[in-house]
Amino acid sequence: MGTWRGLRVAFILGSLFVILLIIAYWDDVGGFNLYPLRDGKHERCPQPSTGRSLPASFAGPSSTTWPPTGTNKSAEGRERAQLGREDAVEEEERDESRDGSGEQMARKRRIMDACSGMDFPGRTRAFEQIPNRELDHLIVDDTHQIIYCYVPKVACTNWKRVMVVLSQSLVSPVSGKPYTDPESVPPDLVHNSSLHLTFAKFWRHYGSLSRHLMALKLQHYTKFLFVRDPFVRLISAFRNKFGRPNEDFYRQFGSVILRRYGNLSGSLPETAAEAFAAGIKPTFQQFISYLLDAETEKESVFNEHWRQVKYDFIGRLETLETDAEHLLKLLQVDHLLRFPSGARNRTAASWERDWFAQIPVSMRTELYKLYQPDFELFGYPKPDSVLHHQ
Repeated sequence: MGTWRGLRVAFILGSLFVILLIIAYWDDVGGFNLYPLRDGKHERCPQPSTGRSLPASFAGPSSTTWPPTGTNKSAEGRERAQLGREDAVEEEERDESRDGSGEQMARKRRIMDACSGMDFPGRTRAFEQIPNRELDHLIVDDTHQIIYCYVPKVACTNWKRVMVVLSQSLVSPVSGKPYTDPESVPPDLVHNSSLHLTFAKFWRHYGSLSRHLMALKLQHYTKFLFVRDPFVRLISAFRNKFGRPNEDFYRQFGSVILRRYGNLSGSLPETAAEAFAAGIKPTFQQFISYLLDAETEKESVFNEHWRQVKYDFIGRLETLETDAEHLLKLLQVDHLLRFPSGARNRTAASWERDWFAQIPVSMRTELYKLYQPDFELFGYPKPDSVLHHQ
């Protein structure tokens, strides 16, 4: 009888431990919510990647775009895919009032239509196959159930400021309390990855449970990103990283570009400051050559992974103020903060012709092929004046 009693006690204690573990587990997910999973528009989420050889801040083809489903060549598969697109359109029409803009519905429909006719690398890969290191661009706010996929050179500094305020992850040295105004958050601090909870950190915290936790958040949370004209973003990235001394980029990329395309004799300056002082820095054409050659050589420059995902809100830099206002209302945080109204990167689309004037037409054509999915998915017109102007 003593042995039997001991087994019963052990069983009860074990059960209690499992219950406590489940409670703690759900608390970490962001709370145990007694509501059904949201509709199909919340079922999948973006999986951007930063790339290995070239960081996303180089404005490589956006790895934050997506096809809604994998390609099924059978008639039955095509019929199911068409039905899925029709259902998604109906859902978006019902939800038009949520995001405050019919333009949102048009943007989502455009992506569904474009993806149905495109074949992307890695299109059918599952979320579980994405390496953890490639999930660093998904910033999570558990308190307000938000996931922000940041795209460099698309107002990401200000949106990171917003996420810092919402998550209360940074304390003001003046007040001793978390920042409440995004505009007061120092811009040089918001790019510190330690401030943000990202999917890339989940493995370290949760181990084998991390993928399931991510999937739960993707199902429940509201997900958004902002995009901009691909060529303008490319120019902006070049100006930012090579228009002034940047030691990290000079060591990792600038020196490589100069050695490969600079036709320089002798050794390169050791630092970016020395190189700039000597008038030695990559040109825009050398930068484009590097991008195109890396693509040809199949280097992991962009490390794209087109995912089966779907955003709840797609903003554009060209309509930033209006889109930001709509989004904050959608997230139900407009009473807590306002989007920073300060200066932002305004690389003008009208500059494209000037920047590409010295680039051979053949290179412009190849570059457009590299970025064509972004132009089509996000509804930006083909830059014919850039592609054909001699």
